[in-house]
Amino acid sequence: MTASNTIPVTAVFDIGKTNKKFFLFDEDFSVVRKQQTSLEQTTDEDGDPCEDLEVLSHWVKNKIAETLQDRTIQIRRLNFSTYGASLVHLNKNGEAVTPLYNYLKPYPEELFEQFCDTYGGKKKLSLQTASPPMGMLNSGFQLYWLKHTKPLVFQEIRHSLHLPQYLSYLVTGETSTELTSIGCHTALWDYESEEYHEWTEQEEIQPLLPSVSPVSNVWKSNYQDNEFKTGIGIHDSSAALAPYLIALDDPFMLVSTGTWSITFNPFNKESLTYQELERDALCYLNIYGDQVKAARFFLGNEYMHQRKKLHDYFNEGWQNDVSLNVELIRKRIEEDNSHQKLKLEKAYSSGPYPTDEPEEWEVETFDSYQEAYHQLMLDLVAIQAESIKLAQGSEDVKKILITGGFSQNDFYVSLLASFFPDKTVYTASLPNASALGAALVVNDIPSREIDKLNLKSKLGMKRHQPVEGLNLQGYSWVRLGQAK
Repeated sequence: MTASNTIPVTAVFDIGKTNKKFFLFDEDFSVVRKQQTSLEQTTDEDGDPCEDLEVLSHWVKNKIAETLQDRTIQIRRLNFSTYGASLVHLNKNGEAVTPLYNYLKPYPEELFEQFCDTYGGKKKLSLQTASPPMGMLNSGFQLYWLKHTKPLVFQEIRHSLHLPQYLSYLVTGETSTELTSIGCHTALWDYESEEYHEWTEQEEIQPLLPSVSPVSNVWKSNYQDNEFKTGIGIHDSSAALAPYLIALDDPFMLVSTGTWSITFNPFNKESLTYQELERDALCYLNIYGDQVKAARFFLGNEYMHQRKKLHDYFNEGWQNDVSLNVELIRKRIEEDNSHQKLKLEKAYSSGPYPTDEPEEWEVETFDSYQEAYHQLMLDLVAIQAESIKLAQGSEDVKKILITGGFSQNDFYVSLLASFFPDKTVYTASLPNASALGAALVVNDIPSREIDKLNLKSKLGMKRHQPVEGLNLQGYSWVRLGQAK
């Protein structure tokens, strides 16, 4: 029995590439405690930077031990949300036999060509696995790379676990996997047959991959003489989508913004086409194992680069308070100067209009910082609108939810609402969405009464109207160069 003043909690590790967070949620899924840290990276055997798996594992175990020693807290359930495209390879003794390779590590082009030649070509494989070819970002290719370039190491592997499942393994000793991790551009999952792709069997990789369990699956754990239930982990993008899927009844698209902007449409069941793949669309699997059509754009990276460029050229401050001037937007549209339209220097290979080479945006053609900034935002949001349409497909989804960093940018939100006057556009200020999603699924919340949790109010949804008299549906970003 626990003391009457002990708080029963769900503990969640939310592991990002930069920030590692540890949450305690009470029974109403309010945050009781949050801790955050960043951990020093290490390098792999080729000198490429990567996560220090030993340091990360030590930090996770320490946080659990500290919490178990706190007599005001009782862990009832534990789960893990982490970034994807990362595998931990265990030997027969349960020890990691490789570093946790960085998904940005360069992939040998000749090895990729060999793979495509063996298994029917890039187009066929990409369509079957709903995975644009992205090298190490396709975690299945990491296994292929190990087998063909480091065969002695590969022979030692008995289990390959996605990072969420590895952290669960640290506590439970159980190997497992689930669909949100497998379904995220891994090139492992065949969306047509709904099982591991046949290439994993032919390459003798499938025996290393655990059988698939529901994301809500839990293990009964006895950890340091404390009993609680431990989840098998979840991919962070699907975890961040989960609270909205659970709380909302009407179809919606979720635009998750930041360095990357990713539009998720859980209600587009159309098969992915190769043309969509070429325009940076792909598929995820949600907590129910259903397809989520998604479209990506390197929005935040381009925005920050161009903001600095404008700042340096015009010798202006960062001007976070730049307000949308309707007349200036109209002037940019009416002039429709192709020489002044934004040219992508960082996001050129992403989004609905990818190109092979960057082009320099000529900011010196503008008379003022304000004028250039309005052109920048107009074109970035125009590209964003096309990305949203790509995720929408033929399904007429009427609700758009904007989350992440750009949900706080009124300029961006107002323009986006003006591109979609026939839809309702909301910002959602749900903090810690991926951690909350991991907490919800490990408690099997889909089977419970959501209204009792007041979950909808936690989303922090606020509706935004189009700018009066500014309909941008006819505006398009004229790109230079041809799509790949």
